[in-house]
Amino acid sequence: MRVLLIEDDDRVAGPLAEGLRRFGFTVEHARTGAEGLAGPEVAMVLLDLGLPDMDGIDVCRALRSRSSVPIIMITARDDEVDRVLGLELGADDYVSKPFGVRELVARIRAVTRRARPAVADTQRGSAKPSDELRRPGAPDIQRLGPLTIDCRTRQVRLHQSSIALAPKEFDLLACLAEDPGAVCSRRQILDTVWEPNFFGPTKTLDVHIAALRRKLGDASWIENIRGIGFRLALPAHLDATSAAAQVRGEEIR
Repeated sequence: MRVLLIEDDDRVAGPLAEGLRRFGFTVEHARTGAEGLAGPEVAMVLLDLGLPDMDGIDVCRALRSRSSVPIIMITARDDEVDRVLGLELGADDYVSKPFGVRELVARIRAVTRRARPAVADTQRGSAKPSDELRRPGAPDIQRLGPLTIDCRTRQVRLHQSSIALAPKEFDLLACLAEDPGAVCSRRQILDTVWEPNFFGPTKTLDVHIAALRRKLGDASWIENIRGIGFRLALPAHLDATSAAAQVRGEEIR
């Protein structure tokens, strides 16, 4: 596999490229964001967020605007906002410094496995990445109050307004929406949305949950059941509004 490593620090890039080559990867190295954007076509991009000429977030945005190449962010930043923003812009995963080559290789392989089915479906002209997430007989369109999730077209609308979600954000929302109000364990979500025996910290799930809450505009859409997992629920103020509307309708009748 041909990999583009965008990393300005040679003390990091040198050993990392050498380690990846030992695992059979062909590594192209770019030291700046501009050099990376002008780089060759590759199967995977490893993107450091701290670049000398431009922010790695901007590089991610530019790459995603023109290509569906898998992107793994490499970051030393502790701020969750940066990781959430990168995932919202279309990055597929992230790894925090310091990390080992074996961990990165495992993440590359996991991202590649997750991307492969969608590519295959696209080539057949019938891309339906969400099919695996739905139980037999599950409806294509799921509704919860003003929230509508169309698994066939992979579109989400809230109060009739479209919400743009990254692929994993949509898969996560569709997973929770299969049984609104029911609690999904962290393990269940990781096995369904990512893959069985997912390799990596469950913090990945928390970052995607945070991004999804921000896009829904109200954190109470997704409740954290401490020690167990998460559930999708209609926010209390919307539930009260719906109940009031129902009462008014009955009075009119």
